[in-house]
Amino acid sequence: MSGKHVNVLSTLLFSMVISGHMAAQEDLLSTNRPIRNSRELILTVGQDKGDLQGIDDKIIQAGIEYLHRLGGGILQILPGTYEMNNALFLHPNITLRGSGEETVLRKTDGVVTSITRDMDWYEYAVRVGDVTGFTKGGGIMLRSRVDSSDWAFHVFRGTIKRIEGDVLFLDNMPYENFWVEKDVSAATIFPIITADEHTDDVIIEDIVLDGNKVHNELINGNYAGAVFIQNCDNWKFHNVTARNYNGDGYSFQVCDDVHFENCISLNNSGLGFHPGSGSQRPVFKNCTSTGNDLGIFFCWGVSDGLAENCILSGNQRYGISIGHRDTDNLITGCKIENNGEAGIYFREPGGIEKFRAGNRNTIVDCDIHNNGKPGSGTGIDIGWEIADISIKGNRIGNTDGKDRQQTGIRISEDAKRITLDENTFTNSPVEIEDQRSQRKVP
Repeated sequence: MSGKHVNVLSTLLFSMVISGHMAAQEDLLSTNRPIRNSRELILTVGQDKGDLQGIDDKIIQAGIEYLHRLGGGILQILPGTYEMNNALFLHPNITLRGSGEETVLRKTDGVVTSITRDMDWYEYAVRVGDVTGFTKGGGIMLRSRVDSSDWAFHVFRGTIKRIEGDVLFLDNMPYENFWVEKDVSAATIFPIITADEHTDDVIIEDIVLDGNKVHNELINGNYAGAVFIQNCDNWKFHNVTARNYNGDGYSFQVCDDVHFENCISLNNSGLGFHPGSGSQRPVFKNCTSTGNDLGIFFCWGVSDGLAENCILSGNQRYGISIGHRDTDNLITGCKIENNGEAGIYFREPGGIEKFRAGNRNTIVDCDIHNNGKPGSGTGIDIGWEIADISIKGNRIGNTDGKDRQQTGIRISEDAKRITLDENTFTNSPVEIEDQRSQRKVP
């Protein structure tokens, strides 16, 4: 096509667009009806252009707060790497939209120091061993051990309002005691994206969250993650990547109707996707979880979830883990391959009561290959007193010639009503290990 024809076509298209806008405006104004429909504000944030300009979390948070005052809207973050000294706190009816892979929210280098004076639950300030690396307006986490385990802590997440000498003044009271004999610490640990509890109806899309894990301390996913929300419903994530966080990629606790589509959890130290305790109807469509400790971890009481056409590959332990009262979930069309121990693992439900088991889950039309170390891996491992599991039309075995996945499906002697139908096995030394047949009858 010649340049002349291109110019003519461009002019024609421009005229059509302008005519369309004018026609719409004319239709809007041609009646004496009141104009009662509002319009959503689109506010842009950029590093050298946009409605707001800056290079860190403060300018993005300013845009969020501005939109919140107007009842919501779209915050468009233009290309660039933005340095995150604190989490972004979302509000209802906000859409946080990046520019794809060109918009990166990167956590800054973290620091950890001791707490040198007892802090009681009703105080606003904490005295620390070294204030280097803490910043005004920056995020902070206080931790105090509950017991000797690696995950049980009292935790306070907050923001530093002022630094005076070796004292950090905080935005809120911790409502817990942080006493020096409890192995207490203060650290610049925070999620990249979070919200206050009961913040509903949020959309995050087309953005990269980078946790900079080499320069940050490990944190359990019950307290933080690249994304961490609690008691928040109806969040939607589209084309979001959470990578290199020294903890979970996405952690949401007691949250209903959280949906992920075309999202990636990559090389995080903790769980890739962590639908947390009590979360109902989580949805994962066309998502990828690889290089994490675990792909998707259904926590306690996660029900009516869907994992569809996902890739759960190359994680340190399991592709998917299902446990305590995780019921009525559907796993379909997924590739669950090359994970360190098992493809899908039904774990101990957290007590002897049968009611706590992860019953009534369905696995259908999945590729489950090459999981585990040579000679010890399992495709699907159904332990404990799990009941009413349907496994249908899956392709299970080894495709790399190394026989890493020793057992296709393992069923414990206490499991009940496990339905196997139309599954195919390739190069699987043990296709089905049904321990129920070895059960001793009194």
